[in-house]
Amino acid sequence: MGKTISYRMTMTACYIGNIVHASVINLTPILFIPLKEQFGFSYSQLGLLILINFITQVFVDILFSKVVDKYGFRRFIVAGNIICAVGFSLFALTPYLFISNEFIGFVIATIIFSGAGGLFELLLSPIVDAIPSEEASKPMALLHSFYAWGQIAVILITTLCIFLKINFSIIIAFWMLLPIFNTFLFMKVPLAVKHQGIAKMKIRKMIANPIFIIAFFAIAFGAASELVMGQWMSSFMEKGLLLPKLTGDMIALCGFAFMLGMGRLIYGIFGDRFNINKVLIYGSMLAAVCYLIVALSPFAWLSVAACIISGLCVSLLWPGTLVVASGKLPFAGAALFALLAAGGDIGASVGPWLTGIITDFSIRIAPETFLISGEQFGLRAGVLLAAVYPLFSMIFHISLRNKSNINQVE
Repeated sequence: MGKTISYRMTMTACYIGNIVHASVINLTPILFIPLKEQFGFSYSQLGLLILINFITQVFVDILFSKVVDKYGFRRFIVAGNIICAVGFSLFALTPYLFISNEFIGFVIATIIFSGAGGLFELLLSPIVDAIPSEEASKPMALLHSFYAWGQIAVILITTLCIFLKINFSIIIAFWMLLPIFNTFLFMKVPLAVKHQGIAKMKIRKMIANPIFIIAFFAIAFGAASELVMGQWMSSFMEKGLLLPKLTGDMIALCGFAFMLGMGRLIYGIFGDRFNINKVLIYGSMLAAVCYLIVALSPFAWLSVAACIISGLCVSLLWPGTLVVASGKLPFAGAALFALLAAGGDIGASVGPWLTGIITDFSIRIAPETFLISGEQFGLRAGVLLAAVYPLFSMIFHISLRNKSNINQVE
């Protein structure tokens, strides 16, 4: 009983860790318009910050994929929280430390706290996966639901602060307190080890395995499907649909995050009643439909509704792929989570970045005869082309479903 209670504290620390991870990923996009107006950044520059965020996470995932299994989780997860706090502090101080070169300061700060984000996604899933449990998919889905609850908290608190005209440096400093608290929590909680003493599948064998290759592309396109909607909707609602920022963020973006969390929470509670492969396939297909509606609908309320519903559709594309791949490659170790997280980060970085580039390009070529502005046309074009991501996710999940499990160490 005592060990069970202790592992509950471990889960709590991981839940908080995913809230911190949500702040690492979502704070900057919510600040897109304030940063654009205050410092004159372009959409391409703002999209570049997202690209840097996730590319840094990819680098960290790959760099630490092997050493984590060798040296254990604790020292790295504690370091991740400390690094996150340092990165947030530099982001907050950038206007004062990088006068006339603010973008460089934001890039450096983004690299630092994104490195922490890479450690979070590398470590949180295998930490939870190693905790003794009869249903591996349930605690994993619950863990990832807390990313969505964290996203909602980041949206609500940050948007309200922007509405109250609180300086963004103070906002960032506020979010810095959470990783500081979690640093001390992870110093104390027990951490289990999965398949201790059993040989792990070698990385070179794993990356050549068809199951891993398919899962890698499935999670990449699934992550792009989630992140383009989650990271560009704040700007899309304000500048594409001309909704007040408070309205767009509170209804559309929070609605998206709420449905994202509910999908993961529902699966975490009732997961044994669902076929995860079918959930991933149909979720991808319906997400593509939502993208088309958001981009093409002449009615703002319909675009908002599609944005919200898409949160449910994409909710399991990332954690569900981890569960399926882990089940099919049970002795791959933390390296599997690390490299799949790298795949997710590639999709989550390239997808939103390309959306920013397509948006800027479409603004420049927007027909003058349209009833909407060039900026509205550009944002709609960016979201429209992003509909290909969930379509590719569906294709790879169909292929992954048909692959047999690998139960032996190769």
